[in-house]
Amino acid sequence: MIRKPIITEKSTMASENGAVVFEVSIDATKPQVKEAVEALFGVKVKAVNTTITKGKVKRFRGQIGRRNDVKKAYVTLEEGNTIDVSTGL
Repeated sequence: MIRKPIITEKSTMASENGAVVFEVSIDATKPQVKEAVEALFGVKVKAVNTTITKGKVKRFRGQIGRRNDVKKAYVTLEEGNTIDVSTGL
């Protein structure tokens, strides 16, 4: 379900507003992501927004390939709940 946290400049700015960004499986639904985060970290989730980033088409030594699609979940936490993704699971 949840593959890994995404630590970028944009996700760090979102964490200041109580949101955490995770890479999730491509077939995961919002309720499934909410249940998984609440069970794994013991926090209350306010909202889950998802986005799918299409894989880029790349050329390597004349061969054309395509990177995999990535689904990201922006999880907004209830007031007073925090997740520190820099320490790991």
